[in-house]
Amino acid sequence: MTGHRLAQYRKEKKRTQVETARALGVSQTYLSLLETGKRPLTDRLQKKAARFFELPPTEMPARLASGDLRTVTDEQLASDLADLGYTGFSHLKRVRARRKNPADVLLRALNSRKRDARLVEALPWVVLEFPNMDWKSLVMAAKAYDLQNRLGFITDVARQVADLRNDRETSARLGRWKFLLEHSKLEREDTLCNETMTNAERNWLQTRRPDVAQHWHMLTSLSPNYLNYAG
Repeated sequence: MTGHRLAQYRKEKKRTQVETARALGVSQTYLSLLETGKRPLTDRLQKKAARFFELPPTEMPARLASGDLRTVTDEQLASDLADLGYTGFSHLKRVRARRKNPADVLLRALNSRKRDARLVEALPWVVLEFPNMDWKSLVMAAKAYDLQNRLGFITDVARQVADLRNDRETSARLGRWKFLLEHSKLEREDTLCNETMTNAERNWLQTRRPDVAQHWHMLTSLSPNYLNYAG
């Protein structure tokens, strides 16, 4: 979020500078400097603004550009997905105030040697639910960590789900990012966060994986047919 966007949101939500400054914990003068780009809009202020204006989580600050791609536990990831609204973990308490940027959630999920299968199945949903993520930063960060095949595969599966839903707009948008990721596709075989699989499992998947997994050199059986939200 930029200062200019902050000003746009304030006007769209019909909030005064006084109200907004109070919500952000700054003076009206300082808010004016933020909106004109004369002062930096920190992560803390972005979070406050996103909550105050009830913005989608894509407006939460993302840490992709900073290279801060710390791994998260399965438990934390499940909570992050629940906070974003994923119904597969609806039994977990949802806290809107702690929602993270979905691009951060997605890439940190992929940056793991081992993930529970239920968590992996949720990742195409993140792409479908938030197709307007900051894809340029997302792709750049994925390439920096050699995760472009995993991201490309998840994006391609999400695109196929969009086709099943007859959501042409989302399918076309994801198709553009799939095309970009293909330019940096790695030739080596990879797993979808299941690097502890046995040689027997690897050999089985080599010949029985879905076409989309073979295309992205992924050893996985995940396909839209197995996703509850695909219909």
